[in-house]
Amino acid sequence: MLELFPEGFEEVERDGGIELAAYTNAQGEERLWHVFGGAHAADVEDGWEDRWRTFHRPVEVGRLWVGPPWEQPAEGFVPVVVDPGRAFGTGAHPTTRLCLELLQQLEPRSLLDVGCGSGVLSIAAALLGFAPVLAVDTEPASIEATLANARANAVDLTVQLVDSHARLPRAAVAVANISLEAVCELPARIDVDELVTSGYLAGRPFALAGFEPVERRVLEGWAADFHRRV
Repeated sequence: MLELFPEGFEEVERDGGIELAAYTNAQGEERLWHVFGGAHAADVEDGWEDRWRTFHRPVEVGRLWVGPPWEQPAEGFVPVVVDPGRAFGTGAHPTTRLCLELLQQLEPRSLLDVGCGSGVLSIAAALLGFAPVLAVDTEPASIEATLANARANAVDLTVQLVDSHARLPRAAVAVANISLEAVCELPARIDVDELVTSGYLAGRPFALAGFEPVERRVLEGWAADFHRRV
């Protein structure tokens, strides 16, 4: 399906399986028939192009309001406006919300965002007073998304494309909402005093060389941890 429809398709849970739906034309339907040997077609209502927006709702995390540009920020909150795109991170996922909670407990200093995705954590950190903020990722789409979202929020970030095993610049604080395997490789790549990690399920214990665990938070089965250099 990714090869047939790189612009995206929809997964819908059905009894006994998953339905994959592509919004396409007659040529796309013919490609489906050739690859899968059959497909069911139905006309869609006008406005289907914008229905995906209903899945992206704003969230409030402590002092922060995180939402898409078509939603109105709630009064009394610091708004973080993130346009959902090809990069991970709208603020709604439990791991992102947990990281945002932990960041608000820390003293604002220099910050490194490892695996910045859409830039939501970097932008939130900058708005909370962290400076300077360096956002890095291995995916060009993430770099583009972070730069665009930083401009929309009028924050000053340094954004860099890096190799997945590269040694990263010194910072007082790092945040990494990435896979557990990538988190476990961080001690060899970073020089920080405090570290916030997430991106993994709560039932997967681990230890980081050179860091002591200080606090763990869990939300909807996902975990985030605050570590301090020993």
